[in-house]
Amino acid sequence: MTAASTPGPRDTTGAGPEAPAAAERLAAVARELAEAAGAVRAAGRAVTAVASDPALLASLGRSPRRGLRAAGALARSLTDPAGLGHAPDGGRAGHAARLAGVAARRGSLAGDLAATALRLRIRLSATRHAEYGAEAPVRRMLVAVEAGLPGLALRILREDVRVRSAGHALAALAPACEEVTAWHALADGNPFNDAAAWHTVTGTPADRVLPSVPRARGARPFAEPPDGAFPEGLDDGGGISAHLRNLAALGPGRMLTQQVTGPDGTTRCLVLLPGPEFVLPRTASPEGLVAAVAALARGASPYTLAARDALRRTVPEGMPVALVGHGLGGVTALHLAGGPGRSGRAVELVVTAGSPTGSGRLPAPGARVAGLAEEHDLMPRLEGCSPVPVLPPSPDRLELAWTDPSYDVPQCLGAEAYAQSLDKTATGARDRVDELLAPYRGRAGKTVVHRLGG
Repeated sequence: MTAASTPGPRDTTGAGPEAPAAAERLAAVARELAEAAGAVRAAGRAVTAVASDPALLASLGRSPRRGLRAAGALARSLTDPAGLGHAPDGGRAGHAARLAGVAARRGSLAGDLAATALRLRIRLSATRHAEYGAEAPVRRMLVAVEAGLPGLALRILREDVRVRSAGHALAALAPACEEVTAWHALADGNPFNDAAAWHTVTGTPADRVLPSVPRARGARPFAEPPDGAFPEGLDDGGGISAHLRNLAALGPGRMLTQQVTGPDGTTRCLVLLPGPEFVLPRTASPEGLVAAVAALARGASPYTLAARDALRRTVPEGMPVALVGHGLGGVTALHLAGGPGRSGRAVELVVTAGSPTGSGRLPAPGARVAGLAEEHDLMPRLEGCSPVPVLPPSPDRLELAWTDPSYDVPQCLGAEAYAQSLDKTATGARDRVDELLAPYRGRAGKTVVHRLGG
């Protein structure tokens, strides 16, 4: 809405990865600009609150001259093109003034700073991905969006889909998907989608992911008939790669609880929560993606309620618990980790792969969260979380993202593919998560496979 529609330079993008130091400097500048944009926007809201305060209007009757001077100074602060630009925001009066500014095509300093921060984050993605090169379709699409030519961008996208398939086209765009959509929201002249864009700019969680999601009843879980061969066939490596392979073997609609006696002699419980199977092109609907979007807005999905009931029935009270989830299973794990009231058990570690890490779903005090994401996977981006962190990482959260040059959509989104990518491409990320899982490596005890209905 407030950003200039000028395409970024085309001659310096994405031929290959820059030096890590240069990329870190670019990320630091983008973070500082985002913080400055948020501060300027907050200043505009504060001035608007003072200007629309009934006490100021009352002062006009007591001292018209001073009151008019104060009102004029506040109005100039909110509309000076050399200062904040058109900055009214907040409250009914500020909202009305902001809409009037949109109609008059008035820009604001906060919007310009935000747009610049987003463009820098897009540029940082371009330096990390070969598909963002000057002649690549995704780069031409980005230039068209930045130039205010959505029709051209749509034609480029359609041609890319026709040539490479929808999955590959969207996966190529995924590393900068949040920045592109947020930039377009700020520049499209529509003030009603700016709030979501600002959440991406500042890295703050949205109040609600979906405006209206019906509340579902949980389905009662039940343990599958004893299958002695299945638990014996699990990968007993104990690391994150082994757990991801076991998640792939479990398949959707199941859950595994396994008691493990660790190196210190303490018995803990490891819980595996599979996500949906990857979406086969042309043959299946993206129900897993839809379910994950719905699950972001509420913790009362049938899958989550069934998993909670299974935990309470299987895991002894007071036993430390680690949850490992993929896709929708990771979203469920984060909901369950929100304290004993959520799961009925003491969750001390959550590891997700290919899942939104859910800044709005805080774990219980003392719990750790580790999120793994391949940058071409759209699922972790559903909450506007960018590979370029905006805010300093929380001490209880570990976010690990990487790029696998051999990605193949949609097979690369499955748990088995994540395991292979960690073993071949992201060994550092694998080793860091394995350190967190070390207390859960040891002699396996009672293992139960649950089928979660609903």
